[in-house]
Amino acid sequence: MIIIVMGVSGSGKTTIGKLLADSLGWEFSDADSFHSLENVEKMRRGIPLTEADRMPWLQDLQAAIKHWLQENKNVVLACSALKDSYRQFLVSDSDHTKLVYLKGSYELIQIRLKERSNHYMSEKLLNSQFDTLEEPLDTISMDVAQPPQIIVQNIRTALRL
Repeated sequence: MIIIVMGVSGSGKTTIGKLLADSLGWEFSDADSFHSLENVEKMRRGIPLTEADRMPWLQDLQAAIKHWLQENKNVVLACSALKDSYRQFLVSDSDHTKLVYLKGSYELIQIRLKERSNHYMSEKLLNSQFDTLEEPLDTISMDVAQPPQIIVQNIRTALRL
């Protein structure tokens, strides 16, 4: 099974994803590591990515997900997956790929981004993240204001894991 932990930058995808993977004894992967150096540099400079920038990234993620499914691997993937079209592109097998949406207020996420260091995603891009976000209606949604361990337990309960 693949669990995609999605949301805007600063919502806690990596933190929750790693904790969830550790609690399940699964692999963890971060979609950020699939970005090209050019994309990372654009984001570091506060320039939002275009659809053309994102397509190779999405294709690489889709290939990785298909490979994991073929190998019967259990993986938690932290991935923004902000648009419905991106999620549809990534989820080819809905029986074995589940989405978890980390939802938080703009104000809370902004505070988190200001406090974060050693990450290329600039606080300047938060507006574009929320502008791009198409909230999923058909997935598990978690309030990021809760403590991480509670979020992980609630995800496990919701997915019956």
